[in-house]
Amino acid sequence: MSQPAPPRFVDDRIAHWATATPDAEAVTYLSRTFTWSAWFDRVRRNAGGLRALGVGRGDVVAFLDKNHPACVETSLACASIGAANAIVNWRSAPDEVEYAVADCGATVLFVGSELMPTVEKVRDRLPAVQHVVEVTPEGVDCAYEQWLASSEPLDHDPEVTEDDVCLVMYSSGTTGRPKGVMLTHRNMVAHTVNAHDGWGFEPGDKSMVSMPLFHVGGSSYVLFGIHDGVASHMTRDPDGASLAAAIMAGANRTFLVPAVLAQVLQNGPDAVRLFGALKTYTYGAAPMPPPLLRAAMEAWPDTDFIQVYGLTEVAGVATHLMPDEHRTAVSTGHPERLVSAGRPIPEVEVRVVDPATLDDVPTGEPGEIWLRGPQVFKGYLGKPEATAEVITADGWFRTGDLGRVDDDGYVFVEDRLKDLIISGGENIYSPEVERVLAEHPAVMEVAVIGVPDEVWGESVKAVVSLHEGAEATEAELIAFCRESLAAFKCPKTVEITGPLPRNPTGKILKRDLRKPYWEGRDRQVN
Repeated sequence: MSQPAPPRFVDDRIAHWATATPDAEAVTYLSRTFTWSAWFDRVRRNAGGLRALGVGRGDVVAFLDKNHPACVETSLACASIGAANAIVNWRSAPDEVEYAVADCGATVLFVGSELMPTVEKVRDRLPAVQHVVEVTPEGVDCAYEQWLASSEPLDHDPEVTEDDVCLVMYSSGTTGRPKGVMLTHRNMVAHTVNAHDGWGFEPGDKSMVSMPLFHVGGSSYVLFGIHDGVASHMTRDPDGASLAAAIMAGANRTFLVPAVLAQVLQNGPDAVRLFGALKTYTYGAAPMPPPLLRAAMEAWPDTDFIQVYGLTEVAGVATHLMPDEHRTAVSTGHPERLVSAGRPIPEVEVRVVDPATLDDVPTGEPGEIWLRGPQVFKGYLGKPEATAEVITADGWFRTGDLGRVDDDGYVFVEDRLKDLIISGGENIYSPEVERVLAEHPAVMEVAVIGVPDEVWGESVKAVVSLHEGAEATEAELIAFCRESLAAFKCPKTVEITGPLPRNPTGKILKRDLRKPYWEGRDRQVN
């Protein structure tokens, strides 16, 4: 097998394997399997089809569906012509879909059949969208396949640069609306090369791609298999049956949220035995509760566990806790490292800064975690002011996470400056939920916080004060949220109380509201 050149663009490696191992399996999804040459042909046809629809350098298309190879094909095709794919969270409510598609300026919208009713509800409010292309789950006899078959293949555009945006990921918004995170070829390639350490893909391995592609953990992770030329098994959903089927089909390395492990352990000895076939289980997007991690390591002693910490704004992983560090943390006298986020991956620099003075704090002292390196995103789409708030003049990204770094360089993430809740790997910013609840006529003031959840890490809780004489029930307020927000963002519980605690300047003291729920826990955020 020829040794591939170091990649510069996200579509470099699929082009390489299409020549080096054209007949080897590249990806399996449901009942379909594509070789490297066949998959690359589909990417080139996608690129040609997009160009024929008028998409060029600097343009954005949007993709709305559950996991599907067509989404990866579209991302790679966009990259090859200097455009970007904005992958929209398929769990979004219609208003959220409208916002994201309109905000990114997409003229072409790919939509899974199951999501067409959502798009139809807002289609008249998307005047910029000139073409809607339907994708069926099986990908047979649908508009996408017909369009692909009729398109002329197009090669990588030599005018594309490493700093062209190739992916737009929508993160929940600190001010009530999501922001499009612009990720470039340089960002994504650096992440693929540097976060790849420790995976050790070997001939015959198969990568299970089950994290949602609208999540950076899905769209970044899928590039690992493409980088190494190993087959990927993509599941449409991360449900137990799909994951089990992938493992039985040979998938032996994966990246999932900790909640999946909890569900496997609860499903009995057969499920535990099956998941023991995994060589590598990387977990992230939400930290692993320590009791769950200890149970998983005991259940699967031969599995390599890797913990990762990162953000969409750094293309995914920034730090990792490697398998040997999992196994030796206790025996070397450092059991606390199991609740750390590990150490920085290559080319990522970490600082811990006093958020008030912006001075570095002494080693071991708490402050805001700052990151720098080639993975730091280009900016928020169409929001230069928001970009300037989080990227310093010398290239440091202010994460909004509070933590510390010990003498050996291990990063501990302990709290948040920003109102972020991570539930089952989904980022939920409380201002989004508060913005909706505040519209309810009975609500006078509201604070949304994250509280511990043994399965999902955190769950959303709303603390609400009502107008004098007004009435509303918990069920009513939750239902009100569901009219405008994706279900995972809506509160699981609502506490109706008196006036909310405030500091002298009038700011609601969310830390005081969270404190009773988090006292006595190994870590203050999960």
